[in-house]
Amino acid sequence: MVRVTVKLFAAYQDAYGVPELVLELPEGESVASVRDRLIAEHPELIEWKDVTQFGINLEFVNADALLKDGDEVVLIPPVSGG
Repeated sequence: MVRVTVKLFAAYQDAYGVPELVLELPEGESVASVRDRLIAEHPELIEWKDVTQFGINLEFVNADALLKDGDEVVLIPPVSGG
């Protein structure tokens, strides 16, 4: 198992009501699996599935990037405002 901290922004933070989560996942999981798990728990987030960007440890990554124990994950949906 790997333990990761997930920083939540915009719609993800609104759905969960907290700025971050700590998740335990099986080894070999991708960053996209974090997004999919959050959507499974909060189906209203489905509209953000195809437009969410990913980051691991302050670097943008592709959806298939694999997670390691201790990683900090960010899910970044499009944001608007000013």
